[in-house]
Amino acid sequence: MALSSPTHTSPDTPEAGLRPRLRFAPSPNGFLHLGHAYSAFETWRIADALGGDVLLRIEDIDVARSRETFVDAIVEDLGWLGLAWSGPVRRQSAHFEMYDRAAQQLREAGLLYPSAMSRRDIAHAVARHATWPRDPDGAPRFERSLEASAPEDNSTSTAWRLDMARCLAIAGDRLSWREFIPPEGRLPREQESTRHARRMKTIARAAQPEVWGDVMLQRKDIPTTYHLSVVVDDAAQGITHVVRGQDLEAATDIHALLQHQLGLPQPLYHHHALITDVSGRKLAKRFADTSLRSLREAGWSVADVRAAVGQGPASN
Repeated sequence: MALSSPTHTSPDTPEAGLRPRLRFAPSPNGFLHLGHAYSAFETWRIADALGGDVLLRIEDIDVARSRETFVDAIVEDLGWLGLAWSGPVRRQSAHFEMYDRAAQQLREAGLLYPSAMSRRDIAHAVARHATWPRDPDGAPRFERSLEASAPEDNSTSTAWRLDMARCLAIAGDRLSWREFIPPEGRLPREQESTRHARRMKTIARAAQPEVWGDVMLQRKDIPTTYHLSVVVDDAAQGITHVVRGQDLEAATDIHALLQHQLGLPQPLYHHHALITDVSGRKLAKRFADTSLRSLREAGWSVADVRAAVGQGPASN
């Protein structure tokens, strides 16, 4: 059951006494589109309002689909939008060993188990049930009881899944995360160095990771998945505020669980609205007509992009 609590301000938020640090983290498996532009503008706007920094992370754990052409295009598009980041660019593909160490920590705690089932195996197993629960992304929710249904001739290679029941037994009902309400304007400069300057309104959310089932944390071909790498990266980069789309809000429940089990700090979260087309379809990289590159080639200006995503002119 979702926790319902009043909006509140807490001095113990991650940003207290720290310079806020945000990140923009696209995947290089396609060109950035208007939806990315909106998220980028929001991230930099909020960072500016907080007097913080934005880091650039390239989420390229999917080495089969990632392309250097798209990495170069991300850098080019952000430069065209007038957005600059702090520090070096973090490439997830350079940190597989770090993700594997985090997974090993979970294994040693008895929180991961091997799974040899493919998507086809899972589909065959759940087809024998009249109804089978789905996770928030619409995929069949994996439970350990399905593993016995795997074909005997399955490959010896395995993935590793989170034992959700065991995790919840350890964590109890203490899992939660906080959604922050972004400030509209920049904090007065004279307040930026004070301990409580960056207090802000937050809304407590009770995490419900059980709706995801036994999520995969390590694939057969690479030693991580999005859920594992994103919490490790946020901690490694000292991220205090995460700004991302509403389509990832449900995944925050998993991230809160992993942060608890791995002993990682928890940032504040803001999940913004999504940019859709006239039919209500979420923009995606496969729809090339909305890519920033194609719009730029068609004569669009940065002002046109800002207007299209409702961001207005850039701040001074």
